Amino acid sequence: MSTLQAPIASGFDRASTTVDVIRGVNLLGKVAIVTGGYSGLGLETARTLSSAGARVIVPARDVDRARKGIAEAGCAFEVRYMDLTSPNSIDSFASEFIQSGLPLHLLINNAGIMALPELRRDGAGNELQFSTNHLGHFRLTLRLWEALKKANGARVVSVSSAGHRFSSVLFDDINFNRRDYDPFKAYGQSKTANILFAVGLDQRGKEMGIRAFSLHPGGISATNLGTHIGVDTLKRTGFVDQDNRPIVDLSRDLKSVPQGAATHVWCAVSPLLNDMGGVYCADSNITPILLSSTVADLNTEDRSKRLTGVEAYAIDSQAADRLWEMSEELADISLKSSGSENH
Repeated sequence: MSTLQAPIASGFDRASTTVDVIRGVNLLGKVAIVTGGYSGLGLETARTLSSAGARVIVPARDVDRARKGIAEAGCAFEVRYMDLTSPNSIDSFASEFIQSGLPLHLLINNAGIMALPELRRDGAGNELQFSTNHLGHFRLTLRLWEALKKANGARVVSVSSAGHRFSSVLFDDINFNRRDYDPFKAYGQSKTANILFAVGLDQRGKEMGIRAFSLHPGGISATNLGTHIGVDTLKRTGFVDQDNRPIVDLSRDLKSVPQGAATHVWCAVSPLLNDMGGVYCADSNITPILLSSTVADLNTEDRSKRLTGVEAYAIDSQAADRLWEMSEELADISLKSSGSENH
């Protein structure tokens, strides 16, 4: 378990925005890849990194849609085709980047799906939330390993969620082959995997200057992540008003997009995180470890009573190693086989 998993004097809080976090940061000469960087939190993250001088590349399954969304936001990022559920497309995207010779300073694993109402699988039979939210980013990161090493100081930021508290990774039945499918348990498992991936990645990359972080952005209804939840549920739980407009209420961890993406950016650029890694963050700070594993506070619709922090099972180093080994098997890739063996 990470001994660094404790809040620090970051100077920011739940109300902080991407503008606050990026102030004074110079990213000229830096290269960033932001998955899902054409809408919502990903777009805000990409825009903020670009505003500080970074060259931003956005992989997207629907290139035309991505370019349209980016243009409508007044931004100009490079868009390249990639589908997180297609190993071949991930390999093609990563290969093209590696062949460019560019270093990769920032990899923001932001794209994700949430609470699919019915069990769906990728082409290899993996449950789709686990496949998209974890396995796709696992493969992408390993395929980009040489470029991350070349940066001589890279950060990999994986966007998790307080929803990790809905479920640990059930290693004996990750893909719901023997248990009944539950949309939020599947989502929670994938978000726990994001955190464990950051723990495992940091352990394997820190000697080469590759540090990893995971985070909870807050509750942000002004994104498409809640597509499968339904507007009636969003109204009932207080995410949107009767006119379907997003509600911002920091007492309930409901944020605007710039507030939600602030922790993405903080994990990517904060000098306070130099020589650190493998930690889970929220509100532009490192969170505490929850003292007891319970979802009782998650089962209330009063979000003001929900705890902020990370479950101990999500930062457990043995679980991180087990997930890494299982992910290598499920994704049929390893640091050695990807041409990225540690040296």
